[in-house]
Amino acid sequence: MGTRAQRGALAPGGVVGDGRYRLLAQFGIDERAGAHLWRARDGQLRRDVALTMLVGDPADPEAALLGRRTLERAAHAATFEHPGVARVLDVLSLGSGISSSEGLLGIIVAEWTKGTDLIDLVAERPVEPGAAVRMVRALAESVDQAHQSGLVLGIDHPQRLRLTPDGRLRLAFPGPLPDATLRDDVKALGSVLYLLLTGRWALPGGPPALPPAPKSPTGRIVPAKSLQPRVPPELSALSVRTIEDGDHGGIRTSAAILRALDHAAEAAERAKQAQAEPAEPDGSVWTTKKPSKDKARRRKLALGVTALVCAAVAVLAWLGMMAINFFQDDGDTSGPPVNLADPPAQQQGGGQDGDNGGQNGGNGNQQTQTGKPVQPSEITVYNPEGEGDSPADAPKATDGDPATVWRTDLYKQQLPALKRGVGLLATFDQPIDLSKVRVVADSPGTEVEIRTADSPDAPLDATQVVGQGKLDDVNTTISLDQPVDSTHVIVWVKTLSGQEPDFNSEFGEVKFLPSA
Repeated sequence: MGTRAQRGALAPGGVVGDGRYRLLAQFGIDERAGAHLWRARDGQLRRDVALTMLVGDPADPEAALLGRRTLERAAHAATFEHPGVARVLDVLSLGSGISSSEGLLGIIVAEWTKGTDLIDLVAERPVEPGAAVRMVRALAESVDQAHQSGLVLGIDHPQRLRLTPDGRLRLAFPGPLPDATLRDDVKALGSVLYLLLTGRWALPGGPPALPPAPKSPTGRIVPAKSLQPRVPPELSALSVRTIEDGDHGGIRTSAAILRALDHAAEAAERAKQAQAEPAEPDGSVWTTKKPSKDKARRRKLALGVTALVCAAVAVLAWLGMMAINFFQDDGDTSGPPVNLADPPAQQQGGGQDGDNGGQNGGNGNQQTQTGKPVQPSEITVYNPEGEGDSPADAPKATDGDPATVWRTDLYKQQLPALKRGVGLLATFDQPIDLSKVRVVADSPGTEVEIRTADSPDAPLDATQVVGQGKLDDVNTTISLDQPVDSTHVIVWVKTLSGQEPDFNSEFGEVKFLPSA
């Protein structure tokens, strides 16, 4: 057992709560409340928990009073259950789970939330606007439900939030400030959105690691679009209107920000569709997407597209010749009749598949005809043996744009040295009679398995391998051994691309093809 933490001596390995909780790692400090946020191990129940520890002098009447109010609000919130909020398991106070020698006013114990720290998420670069909308909307749903129950969540500090493996923002360290209001929660939603879009925190009391949002000479927050031009104007305005008070058309309720987020998502979808408009008469194509600077990757993608076009032309030419032979009267009718339903012979080793062609990476029946790709209702990272691997970018693998990619983490050793693998989990509203999976990826050497599962949280050993292949080309079509009905399909990466000491793989697009 670790050393009992003394006043001001919180450190990994120490124990608090009368020796029950062993401290593992600190995840931040909310200076406004003297709240130290830790991951700890519950020695009695043998599980990890999140601790919000209120550090202060019990002999200070004002500090003790504020601590008691925070604990009371946390205890009241223990009855609230929502996927966007970690469940409060216990509330400890002086004489009830805490000794006076620990230098603590109280401890709020909550279930541990797997995932990514919010500050780590934006440390490298801001989040893509569409993904930011989805994350904030999930958090806003929990805020709205809590407000309907008369509860304040206290989400106005970024280190209290974590991004779950399925891409949802969650309040991981509950414990609202004594004077926190419903309006504070709404402002925090706007500041979280601003943080995801710009990497800057727009409310007072943020952690030192985050730069504050810049302000104009009039004292207003500089719009997100001024810092990140790719941010849509509607989303940029929404973040500022939610944060600021005054006569600027502010958004003051959780229900209002939910409606505004829905409108912003619709506007972003319209903008995305507008980018796909036909070419102008002079042959130019208008787009607002910044072109990729990876010339090698673009060349490979171009070769892949060219191969698909050539394959389509070859099929059309063959059909044309068959039609000419059918209608031409050359006087020779002694041969057998031509069956236009028979496809041309395929070359050994894989040829065009039943819909748009591609390199076959599996061992299934290449003659299987397929229908149009089925879009999953949700795509998430399947990572049963770890965390991370860009969960926020998972939707990019099915957004219809091969230039936006989902990447695995960068590994120093090839799989399965550190873990057996990682994958993408596609969930469908109705069972899909899956026949093939097409992958667009510039990750040569990547080996994947197609697996089916009975539930989204099924352990790897409970899933079934139904196909496999190697992504040696930009376009790879993996045929299943036989069509399979399933609502949960996993594209499991068991070998990464690259060479020592850098291994990772990326997926530009994944399509799920049912049998015709």
